[in-house]
Amino acid sequence: MTDLLKVEYQEHTALITIANPPANTWTAQSLAGLRDLVNELNANKNIYALVITGQGEKFFSAGADLNVFADGDKGVACDMSRIFGEAFETLANFRGVSIAAINGYAMGGGLEVALACDIRIAEEQAQMALPEASVGLLPCAGGTQNLSLLVGEGWAKRLILCGERIGAAKAEQIGLVEEVVAKGESLNAALALAKKVANQSPSSVTVCKSLIQMGRDGSINSALPLEREKFVALFDTQDQKEGVTAFLEKRKPQWTNG
Repeated sequence: MTDLLKVEYQEHTALITIANPPANTWTAQSLAGLRDLVNELNANKNIYALVITGQGEKFFSAGADLNVFADGDKGVACDMSRIFGEAFETLANFRGVSIAAINGYAMGGGLEVALACDIRIAEEQAQMALPEASVGLLPCAGGTQNLSLLVGEGWAKRLILCGERIGAAKAEQIGLVEEVVAKGESLNAALALAKKVANQSPSSVTVCKSLIQMGRDGSINSALPLEREKFVALFDTQDQKEGVTAFLEKRKPQWTNG
């Protein structure tokens, strides 16, 4: 495991905390840690559910640190998109029930990890967005596919293509989250729901989950590798370089569509 990712066990539930202050950003190390941890949980017959949340009160996760992409290195982009995909696809295929306790801002890869979970519970002050196109990138860790599956094509296009940010109430209205709770209560609510999973047959849960998700497999399995391929291809564009540079320089980007 890594210091950027904490895990503790409560009866049949594994609680995973993203712990990379100030914004709980993902790194290659923490993503690999998540992938490996979920694989370990799959092999642990005593674990029926997992809950993932963010450390602190402000951020669930702000996604990737854009400094990683500042020099426009396609090799880095390829490596990061691969490990993002491995981590979140492993999470999506967890044999038990996964619940995201969204305790604050869930942006970019921070929202994508929640999208990879089975159920999302958000606190009333939480804000959610997939702003990658605003810096010349795209959500490459399942965002274009999982968001569409949850909220439909129209709202997926509003969030991804228009860069719209939404609060918890709107997220619940469009089906992005299943429940909204008071500030500071998402973890308690998620753990209480996870505890209910112990009342179910673990074998039945695994089979039922696979059947529920079967309808998406035909298209999403072919779309996910393409999503990462297109992410890396963006590093051939001037807009990608301008987007990341402008963000880091705290100025408005000047797009050239090239």
